[in-house]
Amino acid sequence: MATFDNILSRLKDIQAIEGLSDEAVALLSAPKRMATAELEVDGKTYPAWRIVFNDACGPGKGGIRFHPDVCEDEVKSLSFWMAVKNSLAGLPYGGGKGGVKFDPKTTDKATIEKISRKYVGAFHEVLGQDIDIPAPDVYTNGQIMSWMLDEFEKIKGRHEPGMITGKPLELGGSALRGDATARGGYIVIKEMAQRILGADKGLKVAIQGFGNAGLHITRMLAADGFSVVAASDSQGGIYNPEGLDVAKLVESKEQGIPVGDYASGQKISNQELLELPVDILILAALENQITAANADKVQARCIVELANGPIDYAADKILFSKKIMVVPDILANSGGVIVSYFEWCQNRTGNILDDAYLTDLLYKKMKGSWEAVYAKQQEKPDQIDLRSAAYIIALNRILAAEKYRGHLS
Repeated sequence: MATFDNILSRLKDIQAIEGLSDEAVALLSAPKRMATAELEVDGKTYPAWRIVFNDACGPGKGGIRFHPDVCEDEVKSLSFWMAVKNSLAGLPYGGGKGGVKFDPKTTDKATIEKISRKYVGAFHEVLGQDIDIPAPDVYTNGQIMSWMLDEFEKIKGRHEPGMITGKPLELGGSALRGDATARGGYIVIKEMAQRILGADKGLKVAIQGFGNAGLHITRMLAADGFSVVAASDSQGGIYNPEGLDVAKLVESKEQGIPVGDYASGQKISNQELLELPVDILILAALENQITAANADKVQARCIVELANGPIDYAADKILFSKKIMVVPDILANSGGVIVSYFEWCQNRTGNILDDAYLTDLLYKKMKGSWEAVYAKQQEKPDQIDLRSAAYIIALNRILAAEKYRGHLS
């Protein structure tokens, strides 16, 4: 099943629960704007996309990923998730996403810069602080955002730092952005652990994905008394039921050593990590990691989605029947876009806010979202999961905006 087909199935579920009209579901089922291009760099072409799914609540907002498996279905799905994520967080944004199909791991820096600039050259007319605001995503970073900003400003002939977020501090970025996704996830995990698991110390955690979000969340949880027993990256993982030495594991990873080659512990595959007997399984890699093929083997008590779309529709049903609570991506990983919003606001106003104030504001927004979603799920605990509860809140906000605009009867 294509990723977007999973989304359509979930929309049908929400329609049945909320009694949404066919008109409303049709509006929620198709992007508002799809732009595609073939980027020509040094005699090669690279397929590229920028999609805005919905803009009723504000301009598009969402990352750009560089990956060899990027496709239209993926970018469309990600733009939908950004729309509901931004709505759930109460941000004045719609949902956008972009991608370029190539492997940055095997591409030199000079070519990556050319591709980054070509991307902006292809899509500058549909980008801007009031139109659609990109950010980093898989295999993109602050340097790439800097090249894109520079290219955009050259084309437009003006400064517009608010057209992109996730920038270095020197170009108007936020000090919180580096670990914002993990920080937001950590806040939700603490709330979930206390409410659902009855503790927030000593709980066993397995983490799939050891990129930016996975590495930072590992550090945070270990420092706070959680027992990180397993971790993995794209090449494999490591497991020690007594707990990993996280400081040494992180140091090893930062030296370029794959997680599976860490000297202490049992080597495991990514698949084996998903099936470990842990309290919390954190998914911080890519889409569709848990499917109908392996959902029944999952032993975790709770799952937290730091990645986008790591559990498919069929797996959700199986996990719910097993009473495994899933904290959905649109809640768990929204810290990144919330801090991007802070950056965008500062770029728009020129008012640089104190980091301590922004840290406290991030905590309040993440905790408020968790409490709203959990309360909604508890209204029908035997019928809906946390994802459905989050979708109900977010989609109803989008539909209300569409009705005020006169787009729905």
